[in-house]
Amino acid sequence: MIERAARREAVIVAGLAVAVGAFVAVFAVRHGFFDLKVYYGAVNYWIHDHGMLYDFLKPNSKYGFTYPPFAAIAMVPMAVVPWVLAILISIGLTLGATYALLRWLVLPVARREGWTPWFAIAVAFLLMLAFEPYRETLSFGQVNLLLLFLVALDVLVGVAGGRRWAGVGIGLATAIKLTPGVFIVYLLVTRRWRAALVASGTAAVATLAAAAVDPGASREFWTSALWDTDRVGSLAFVSNQSLQGLVARLDPEHPSSLAWAVLVIGVLGVWAWRVRSASLAEGLALTGVLGCLISPVTWVHHLVWLLPALFLLFDAGVRASGQRRRVLLGCAVVFYAVLCSRLVWAWEHGFGGVGGFLGSNAYVWISLALLIFLPLRSSVEDAAVAELRQRDAVAA
Repeated sequence: MIERAARREAVIVAGLAVAVGAFVAVFAVRHGFFDLKVYYGAVNYWIHDHGMLYDFLKPNSKYGFTYPPFAAIAMVPMAVVPWVLAILISIGLTLGATYALLRWLVLPVARREGWTPWFAIAVAFLLMLAFEPYRETLSFGQVNLLLLFLVALDVLVGVAGGRRWAGVGIGLATAIKLTPGVFIVYLLVTRRWRAALVASGTAAVATLAAAAVDPGASREFWTSALWDTDRVGSLAFVSNQSLQGLVARLDPEHPSSLAWAVLVIGVLGVWAWRVRSASLAEGLALTGVLGCLISPVTWVHHLVWLLPALFLLFDAGVRASGQRRRVLLGCAVVFYAVLCSRLVWAWEHGFGGVGGFLGSNAYVWISLALLIFLPLRSSVEDAAVAELRQRDAVAA
């Protein structure tokens, strides 16, 4: 009986792997590690050519390094490895972070439902490969999944387990790329004072250390590069699935700052109201969604931050019964399918009219729906889940 079940699971995984492989081969866009080339070129220009970090532009493009100087320090190993090895390291780190995230998110549910752990993780991983933000992350050589790993390590293991180091991951992620700083706000709103202090201190120390290493680069970033929106591209570009992108697509020439501010204040209010009664996993999910919405620029590959929310939506459906179960699982499937489909790119060259407005902002609507309607449950199980995650972290 056990062998038969194992064979059935192996067949399902193999079949899903073939289906996902075919889907990716047909629909995925190859970006040739574009962003990784920017990181690699900028760090080598900075280290070997002694150039100003923010003066570097990728050849035949207008794109340069856009992250804080501490991010460049974290990427210094790329200055001593060949390009092919840099690609392999990027892929390896992303896959390793993915495995850790799946263990933390999937294994507690698999144990509760009686699913075979390897089977649950394998299915979840294959489904992630079809998820547009994840496959774009791999193809661009992006860092957002690594930042999600650092934040999740803090929230799901550090904070949940009462670890003294809780907050270090969020602080480092914030020093590498500013948007994870929203999780420091999360720690403050939920009165996790020690972790908030550790996160803030870590971010400050890392930022000051970068300033000590290269004062000129730090001055350039904080006074100029950070505020230069031309470095990241057009805010109205359809890949920008943030509230700012939505507003910019209404009037690309003169996007309304007031409208954006009102929307940001509104979603901040909803988030603060909901996150106070959320478990740690739900806090991670809701704050990840919030970051995508309020950031001025949220490219499609940044939407890997939606993964915890999508998983918790699916989990809520599994735990529910009757009509509620069908609705929740149906929403999870529809949201996931849309986020695999490249739907917004149908309006890449024009997003006028009602149809263009609705379609070009499809991922924004999903983010808003997750923020407002993601089912929440009691936080009393955080301690038990944290124990499982800590055991998995040690075993891994």
